[in-house]
Amino acid sequence: MSLQDRRIQYETAGLERNELHDDPFVQWNAWYEQAASAGVAEPNAMSVATIADNGIPDARIVLARQVDSNGLVFYTNYTSDKSAQLEAHPVASAVFSWLDLHRQVRVRGSVRRVSDTQSDEYFASRPRDSQLGAWASPQSQVISDRSVLVERLEQYRKQFEGADVPRPPMWGGWVIEPIAFEFWQGRPSRLHDRFRYSRSTIASTAWSIERLAP
Repeated sequence: MSLQDRRIQYETAGLERNELHDDPFVQWNAWYEQAASAGVAEPNAMSVATIADNGIPDARIVLARQVDSNGLVFYTNYTSDKSAQLEAHPVASAVFSWLDLHRQVRVRGSVRRVSDTQSDEYFASRPRDSQLGAWASPQSQVISDRSVLVERLEQYRKQFEGADVPRPPMWGGWVIEPIAFEFWQGRPSRLHDRFRYSRSTIASTAWSIERLAP
């Protein structure tokens, strides 16, 4: 089947304003729990777009590890391309795609690093092999082949043998502090339901909610 002929008709019941919570974080959590209960693979996966030095958007999939009124938190290497872009342009957008439920959520906002304490606490909760992998990978750097990673992993496995693995100083969390959410629900005839939450500043707790045409 060609791409232009591939179509799925969304037959969901739709979304009305009175079904939405006034707080987008609460609404996101409700949809996330429904996605998880429905067996959606990696329901906390989100595509995060940043701005590269040449002004071209750069996107990749990361895992949200915390979503609350403070924002959306993910963890990465601070020397990676994405971190360098966030340092230079501290804004980002994110998209959660739950297509099994004919839903997606878009988020836009400013970004900042989380505290060292928060990064330490999350790092300590990771499986040991993941901790060692954070030390072993010079993320985004060019390497000759996979043996570089294997050798570095073994190096750090020996270095921390018999001891807790500390958080690498170049690894930690970022939080996206939203100024806008958009909740999208697929509907028949491509007349989807879209609702946008927006606020003037991240300090504001008052969100305006508007229906958008699809």
